[in-house]
Parts: sequence; structure tokens; C-alpha cells
Amino acid sequence: MAGITGIGSGMDIDAIVKAMVGAEQAPKQGQLSKLESRTTTQLTNLGQLKGAISSFQTALAALNSPSSFLARTASSSDAKVLSASASQSAAAGTYQIEVTQLAASSKVALAAVPADEGKTLSSGTLSIKVGSESMLDLVVDSSNNTLAGIRDAINKAAAGVSASIVTDDQGARLVLTSSKQGAGNDITVEVSDVGVDGDTALSQLAFAGAATEPDVADYPGGAADPDYLAAVQAYNEAGKVIGTAQSAKLTVDGLSVTRDSNNISQVIGGVGIDLKTLGASTLTVARDQAGVKANVQKFADAYNTMIKFINSATKVTVVNDTSAPVTGALLGDSSVRSLVNMVRNEMVAMQGDGAVRVLADLGVTTQQDGTLKVDADRLAKVVTNDSDAIAAYFTGDSGLAARLAGKLTAYTEGNGILEQRTESLQSTLNKVDKQKTELTTRMTALSERLYKQFNAMDALVGQLKSTSDNLASLFDSMPGVVSSNKK
Repeated sequence: MAGITGIGSGMDIDAIVKAMVGAEQAPKQGQLSKLESRTTTQLTNLGQLKGAISSFQTALAALNSPSSFLARTASSSDAKVLSASASQSAAAGTYQIEVTQLAASSKVALAAVPADEGKTLSSGTLSIKVGSESMLDLVVDSSNNTLAGIRDAINKAAAGVSASIVTDDQGARLVLTSSKQGAGNDITVEVSDVGVDGDTALSQLAFAGAATEPDVADYPGGAADPDYLAAVQAYNEAGKVIGTAQSAKLTVDGLSVTRDSNNISQVIGGVGIDLKTLGASTLTVARDQAGVKANVQKFADAYNTMIKFINSATKVTVVNDTSAPVTGALLGDSSVRSLVNMVRNEMVAMQGDGAVRVLADLGVTTQQDGTLKVDADRLAKVVTNDSDAIAAYFTGDSGLAARLAGKLTAYTEGNGILEQRTESLQSTLNKVDKQKTELTTRMTALSERLYKQFNAMDALVGQLKSTSDNLASLFDSMPGVVSSNKK
């Protein structure tokens, strides 16, 4: 209710009211701001803690997979010749492999036809086969009776054969490529129901196999013989085999292997081989020791990330002798304290009677700050000699990974411990927002009341001053009364 104030009294009512409202508001406002700041920081820290626990759970899940310890590696001494992969069922060993022939698919160029634009083919049906398998029966009519139209129709059908057009010295050729590899899977083309329309007979595209090149010795007139020249011209214009379908051929430790693909399986149990070029290579299948060591290290790293965050969020930092210490946002949080105790109890518990019963047997020890340190040499030795013992320690329902994961679930699951803490803190923030709104409402009411009171006082002071001035003027004008101002 601010307005023109202080006219009667000369007082700065606006400044007085603001100062009084500010003095009334400051203690509560400061209390709410501190509570809001502390609660927001705690919420942020709980979210970061949940993320660190989640990363630790991911590392535990990897450790609790038997395949992590049973995995195999397959390496080639010459990666240019072949590459390989191995499943966990593959037996460790070395194999001498020599690739003498790669699998290939059939590729043919059909007879040359005039390359002039707009030239059409007669109607009919093209039947394309790969080996004995029928791939496509294409009806050629006015909608596609050009070489480009046939090409597009074949590619649209996506029937295991693709088409392109190549123009050579003889004319335009429809080039067909099969996706099917292996000996005997050659492309052939049959033509039926040929019409009489079009500039070129569709039957010219028929292809039963490569034409035989004419032998000049078979012609009495030699190279100048008209029949020989005609045969050469016909041979040049006929369909050509660009690539013959063939199978891959290799030997494994001297044993012959023939397959219709360069991606070979079921030759060495549990091993897949990808042939790339001709040559020899030594294939080695072994346990994936590097993967086991990496998983153990990831476990330690994820645990350390979680512990370092908890240490930071719960530590007390002394600034100096006169200032209050700086405390972490989660200092004294019972849920965090119970989490750390639970994890440590599980990690120091003895398990089974095998070669690996505690983390220390793997070379994994606890440092002064609570983080884990991995002795790489000790771990490598155990992985080499007792890989099965490591698997038994980490995996299974009673393994360390499962026990820790089960305990951590209570913190991260829906309506779990951390979610309940988060909801509690969010409720506190909601209450703070409500109290801030109520405080603003009360201060607005107080301000309006003070303005009314001070403005009423100001008006009264103004009236009194006016009465005083009137009386003084009256006395000054009375006979026999001498004003002090006139002395």
C-alpha cells in the first residue's frame, strides 16, 4: 500500500516499512534457504550414488555370467588369409589351415543387343535359374520391354539375382550376378512365349552357358574364311561368363574341406572361420584369459568409483581453527553407512574350499581408503592356473556377484531404500516451497498493515501541525499580544 507518504511528518515511511518487514522476514527466510540448499545437495548426491551403484551392478552382472569365464578366443597368424571366432564350446588347440580356393558366385553377361536409346525387346518370359533352383520368372511386356526396364524389374524382385547394364564394343549387355556361392550354382536364362513385337527378339537374352570360341583351324579359308568371321562375330555377341560359381577349398591340418561359402562353420567344433584370400595361416583357439582379467578389473574399478564417491560425500574437512568444518552432504546418512557395511561384509566373507575363497586369493586387496587394488601379476597367475576356481567364486546363486547384487537391489529397486530417501527429501523441498509461499503472504500482509498505520500517523501529525499553525496565527493577531517573531 505504498504511496505518497511522510507529507505530514516528513518521515521516510517507505524505507521504515521495508526495514521492519525485512527484519521480520530475514530469520525465517535464511532458515528456509539453508534447508533448501542442504536438501537439494543431498538429493543430487543420492542420485550420483544410485548411478555409482548401478555401474557396480553392471560389473557384477558381467562377472556372474559363466560365459565370461568359459569364453574362447580364436586368432589367426595371418589375418589377411582368414579370421575366426570361437564359442565357449570350442576346444583349445592350434590348427594349420591352407586356403587354395575361395567360394564365388556366378556372374554372366547376356548377349549384346543394340544400345540405341528407345530400342525395345519383344514380349515374353525370362526364367532365371541359379543351378537347379528357379530364382525368378519375369514377364516382359510393354511396361518393361527395354534392357533398363528388365534390369529394374529384376532388382525390384530381390530374388537372389541382381542386374546391371554394361555397354561394350558389341552393344548393351544385361549383366546378372547371383548371391549364391558354390560349385554348380551357375546362372542360366530361358526365354519362352516370345512375341513378334519389339525391335529385338527377347530370345537373344537366353543363356544356357558360355558359347564355345570358334577355332580357326576348323575353317578351310583360315582367318579370312567368311564362315569363320561370322562365327567370331556371333561368339563376340553371345553371352559371356564373367565369373564362374565355385566352392571354397581348404585343408585343416592336411584334411580337405569343401564348402559353398567363405564363412565356414561346423569344420572345427565351436569355431567359425571367415576366408579372405588364398594362403596359409595358423589358427589358435584358447581361453579368453584377457577377458577374465578385464572383468575382474572392471569389478574393482566400479567398486572403487562407488567407494570414492561415498568417501567424498561423507567426509569432514577442517578449514582452520576458527571456522566450522565442512561436512559432506551424506555425512551421518544411515542408509549410506549400512550400504558400505553390507558390501564390505560380503566381500570379506570366506566362500567354499577351492583355490579361490576370498578376493585376496585373486590378488585383490583393500587399501586404507577402502578402495580395492588389483595385483595384475597375481591375478594373471590365478587366471592361467585356476580359471575354473575364479568362475566358481564369482558365479552361481551363492557366488560373490550374486550375493552382492542381491544386497544392492534393496537400494536401487523401485520403492527401495534410496528411492524412499529421495521421496523423503523431495517432500522436505515441497514443504520448504509451501513455507516460502506462506512467508511471502505474511510479509505482504504485514507490509500493508504497517503502511496503513504509518500513513494514519502521518495524517494525524499533519492535522496537529495544521492546528498548531492556526492557533499561532490566531494568537499573533490578538490585540495586546506580541509575537516572539516580532521582537
